[in-house]
Amino acid sequence: MRYFLLLLLLWQLACKAPSSSGEKTTGTAPRVTAVPAYSGGLPLDKIRLPEGFRITVFAEGIKNARSMCLSPDGTLFVGTRNEGSVYALRDTNGDMTADLKYELASGLRMPNGVAFRNGALFVAEVSRILRFDDIENRLANPPQPVVVYDKYPTDAHHGWKYIAFGPDDKLYIPVGAPCNICEPENPIYCSLTRLDVDHPGAEPEIVQSGIRNTVGFTWHPGNRQLWFTDNGRDMLGDDIPACELNHAVRDGQHFGYPYCHQGDLPDPKFGEKRPCSDFTPPAQNLGPHTAPLGLEFVLSSSWPEAYKNQILIAEHGSWNRSKKIGYRLTLVRLGEEGQCISYEPFADGWLQPEEQVWGRPVDLEWLPDGSLLVSDDYADAIYRIWYAGGN
Repeated sequence: MRYFLLLLLLWQLACKAPSSSGEKTTGTAPRVTAVPAYSGGLPLDKIRLPEGFRITVFAEGIKNARSMCLSPDGTLFVGTRNEGSVYALRDTNGDMTADLKYELASGLRMPNGVAFRNGALFVAEVSRILRFDDIENRLANPPQPVVVYDKYPTDAHHGWKYIAFGPDDKLYIPVGAPCNICEPENPIYCSLTRLDVDHPGAEPEIVQSGIRNTVGFTWHPGNRQLWFTDNGRDMLGDDIPACELNHAVRDGQHFGYPYCHQGDLPDPKFGEKRPCSDFTPPAQNLGPHTAPLGLEFVLSSSWPEAYKNQILIAEHGSWNRSKKIGYRLTLVRLGEEGQCISYEPFADGWLQPEEQVWGRPVDLEWLPDGSLLVSDDYADAIYRIWYAGGN
């Protein structure tokens, strides 16, 4: 019955008259396809979770699934990095798995970042921000995007972006270092910027500096202070520097790059120019080369109280370390004063013995029922983790 209803819905969408606006979609013609029931082909039994937690597949076959955002009406938007496409996923029958996939755009340049606001989907390419208006009413026939801003640097190196709207209703957009280690002359590099998207012609302002490459940030649900991950530099060996979880209590802080890493390690090339004491140290040093990306505070009322307002991080995994690490979700616990007091695995098993990798977590997103979505650009899947207690 499920597949009959899906086929009927797909037939109705295919027969729907095109928009009278005459707008064209980006890239190739958009496609709407049924997402089949989970095939059972991923080794989910290898994933280790705390007692009482369960994992399943929300959607598979989502090639290069990267950053995610969820609309109030339940549409999950998914960006990609290598594929150049942006997708929308819908769960039309409420069974907590996606059953429809819409390709909203293709042929874009690393459209990693997605953010939703006031009915519009914002997409970050390397050098520009796009906006798809009234998108949920036009999933099967997306409008031509509006170019919101197109003057960000064009460098591909660390050019893919994670984006999100902050508590101030402005769009936060990072600009990574165009290198492994360098001292760029343009101050917009190695920064987190924000853009007032409600004022055409507005220029981005630099909010935080000294950031090599953040591909995940969020705000504390209570005090609204900014937290973000940062990927440490390469080519200093297996064990240094640590990747970082950073905490900004105000605008205008500098987090060390390229002069100081992990709060106490001067860079061998640039470290003599400025001491580590000049900069804001990490709130928590993470594993070296673990490539921390998306992060979320635990907001779910269905999870045990001990997890409330603690931080979960998706660690994509090392690419140039002689022994792989990462490929997991980690938990950073905070003390009563907001300080980090522990850093521990939450979900692992995507990295198996003999360095066999079958998945790489990228981003995290909460569903209204209190379960957590996890994107994986290696297994081309999106997982759902929930707390089942003793069930």
